[in-house]
Amino acid sequence: MPRPGARKGSTGLPSLTRLAAVVALVATAAVGIQPAPAGAEDSTSSASAATSLRVADPGPAYKQLATNPVTPGTYTGLGFDQCHAPEQYKMDAWLKASPFRAVGIYISGASRGCRDQPNLTPTWVATQLANGWRLLPITLGPQANCHPGFPRYGNDPVISGKLNKLGQYAKAARQGTAEASTAVAAAQAIGIVAGSTLWYDLEGYDLTNAGCRESSLWFLSAWTQQLHALGYVSGVYSSAGSGIKSLDDARVLRPGTFVLPDQIWIARWDGKADTSTSYIRSDGWVPGRRMKQFQGGHDEKWGGVTINIDRNYLDLVSTTAAPPPASRCRGTSVDLTNFPRLKAPTHGHTPDPGKVSVLKCLLKEQGVFKGRLKGAWTGRLTKAVFRWQRQVSLGRTAMFSRSAWMTLLSAGATPVLNLGSSGEDVSRVQRALNAASGKFALPISGTYDATTQAAVRAWQAKNGIAEDGVVGPASWAELQAGNR
Repeated sequence: MPRPGARKGSTGLPSLTRLAAVVALVATAAVGIQPAPAGAEDSTSSASAATSLRVADPGPAYKQLATNPVTPGTYTGLGFDQCHAPEQYKMDAWLKASPFRAVGIYISGASRGCRDQPNLTPTWVATQLANGWRLLPITLGPQANCHPGFPRYGNDPVISGKLNKLGQYAKAARQGTAEASTAVAAAQAIGIVAGSTLWYDLEGYDLTNAGCRESSLWFLSAWTQQLHALGYVSGVYSSAGSGIKSLDDARVLRPGTFVLPDQIWIARWDGKADTSTSYIRSDGWVPGRRMKQFQGGHDEKWGGVTINIDRNYLDLVSTTAAPPPASRCRGTSVDLTNFPRLKAPTHGHTPDPGKVSVLKCLLKEQGVFKGRLKGAWTGRLTKAVFRWQRQVSLGRTAMFSRSAWMTLLSAGATPVLNLGSSGEDVSRVQRALNAASGKFALPISGTYDATTQAAVRAWQAKNGIAEDGVVGPASWAELQAGNR
C-alpha cells in the first residue's frame, strides 16, 4: 500500500494576519475555552474522558457568516484536496471545467504542513459555498505518538501515551477535546457553520503498537464528543490500514467503548473512485458516511489551470435534518414538471386553476400581482401578466406562454451551476427547463445531477450555447430571456 497518509505536507491554518476573527478566537489554544476541571485525569470511562470545554460566544463577526450553508451536506461525486486553499481564479476555472465539486481546506492544527493560508478568508469560504462547492475543513493537530514524522517542528505535541492510575489515556482525551474546540473556533472564524463536518487528519501509524493505537482512539473519541457538544459533525481522515481499521475494529469488537466519528475519510490510493476498501468491514459507515482519497499528489489541469491535488470520491448524506422548504404563498407548490401555456378564460375555456394559482404566486413574489391566490383568472391577474411581459420585453398578450414561464421561473441570481451544485438556484433551473419543454419533466430536487446536466446540454444545443452542461452567464441570459 502506498503511503496513504502522505499529503504533500498538506495542512494549514487560516492566515492570522488576514483573519482578525481567528486572532480573537484561536491565537492560543485556550482563548474562549474553559479549562478542564480538577480531577479529570481520574475519569472512569473512555467515552466520558473528554473534559467539558466550551467555545465562547463567537460574537457578531461569526453571526454575520451564519447564513452560509452546512457543508458538505449531501453529495456523491469527486473532490480534491491541496495544501493551500487555491486562489479564486483557480476555483472559478475548475468550477466551470472540472468534474470536482468538493475541496479539502486545512483550517487548524499545530502540526500542519502549510502554516500560511493567504487565500482562506471568510469571503473565500462564502464565495465557494455560494458557487456550489462542498468544503471539507481539516485539522492536523497532535499525531500518533509512534509516528516517526512527528512532532514535525519539535514543539508541536503528539498524542499523549501517558496512562493515569486507572489505566486510562485521559490526557490524550483532553488533547482531543481541546483540539476540537480550537477547530470549531477556527471554523466559525471563516464561516463554517454548525452542522458542518470537521475532519481530523490522523496520519498513518503502526497499528500493532497497542499504546499508540489506544491513545489515538481515546483522542478521536474525545474529538467527536466535543464536536457534538459544539454542534458540529465529526469526521476522521486516516490510512485505511491503520487509523480507519482501528476505528472499525473498535466499532465491531468493542461496541460502546469509544464514541466513533459520524463520517470517515479513507486514505487508500488504489485508483478506484469509490468508497470501498478491504481493510474495513462492508457495513461500516454506510450508507452515505464514507469518502475515500483514492489517488495521491499529482498535477491536474482544468480550464487552463493546473493544481497539484489528491483525488477523492465522496458518498456523503447530510447527518442533520434538512430544514423544511420555505412556505410559498401560503403553501402553493411551484415544483411542477410541466408549465404549459396558460390562456385567459374565454367562452368554453377555463384555465387550469392549479396552474393559475402557481402563476399568481410567482408574480406576487416578483411584486407585480396583488390579490387572492385562488385559482380563478381575474382581471387583476391579466394586468399583472401584462406588467410582467413588459418588464421582460415580451409581447403583450392575455396568455402566459412557455417563454414567459421561463423568464418568471429563472428570475433572480445567476450563480455558476454544475454537476454537484445544489439549492434553490438549481431548482430554478429545473423549473425553467420544464417550462422550456414538457419533454424534460425534471423532478425539482434542487440537486444538479446527471439527469439535470443532460437536460441542460440538450437545451444548450437547441439555443446555440456551448454544450458543456454548465449553467453560466450565457445560459442564465438565455433562460431569463425565455429562449426555449
